[in-house]
Amino acid sequence: MARMPCSAVLSVFHLNSCYYKYNHRDQCGRGPASSRGVSSLPFGNAVSRGEIKCSTNFSIFFYRRKRNNIHSVLNKGRKWTDSYWDEFASLPAIVPKGPIAIFGLGGGTAANLMLDLWPSLQLEGWEIDEILIDKAREHLGLYKIEQRNQAGGFLTVRVGDALHPSANVPGGYAGIIVDLFSDGKVLPQLQKAATWLDLHDRLMPHGRIMVNCGGSSDSAHCAANGNMPPTDGAWVQNSTIKALCKAFPGQLCWKRIPGGENYLAVTGPTPDLTLWSASVPFELRSSVKQWRSCKPGEWWRRMHLPSI
Repeated sequence: MARMPCSAVLSVFHLNSCYYKYNHRDQCGRGPASSRGVSSLPFGNAVSRGEIKCSTNFSIFFYRRKRNNIHSVLNKGRKWTDSYWDEFASLPAIVPKGPIAIFGLGGGTAANLMLDLWPSLQLEGWEIDEILIDKAREHLGLYKIEQRNQAGGFLTVRVGDALHPSANVPGGYAGIIVDLFSDGKVLPQLQKAATWLDLHDRLMPHGRIMVNCGGSSDSAHCAANGNMPPTDGAWVQNSTIKALCKAFPGQLCWKRIPGGENYLAVTGPTPDLTLWSASVPFELRSSVKQWRSCKPGEWWRRMHLPSI
């Protein structure tokens, strides 16, 4: 039987700086978390043992053992997360009408926000961790968005491998959101161009893929060699974006999350950023304008992009 999550009350949390401190008695009655050797927790890293649902008066953060990241966030009384999940909610504005898949559903953070902003969406979320889905239904209210709302929107949850060919629908998806990690790292399959070509075949015409590409893979190497790229070429540090660029030359845009390390990418022709910005909620408008085309220049060619 899976272990039940142990909840801890967080006395201090700063979502923007992504840093949390524990110093109150947890709900299991085992004293301050700091007495158990966990005095602080950086965003993106999980406590090494067990399943943990950390809650404050404002937010719930859901962690899973052996997964070095935060799977899900539920902000009480506030739909925005101030993280990459918010960016996913801009995708419906630039894809055709039709089902949108979330590969790596987690506890449904992105799905909750997307259905709040675009209530008629038909989402299909794929998650390989069945225990996480069960806990998300229990603690994060995932079951609520599995029910059809007044606008006709809903989430269908699929438990299984999102990269398996069965993760598909007749006619293709209008969009696919990819947020697939293991042990805090992007799945190695996502660093291969062939994987992205396969996922592209699951789209309907004019569909797009939006990807959480993780952080920089080669930034330390570049810094050590005094070879840091200009801003427009910063994406070269990310192995997933390099694979995407090879799969979709001239058909890829990227951005880096402000104040964070995560890179995002979206496939297809470069959208009209002005029109895209005007089509999303106010909170996303300035962020949408930060997308840039992946256009390898002379600096990138000198780096000798390795075979993918």
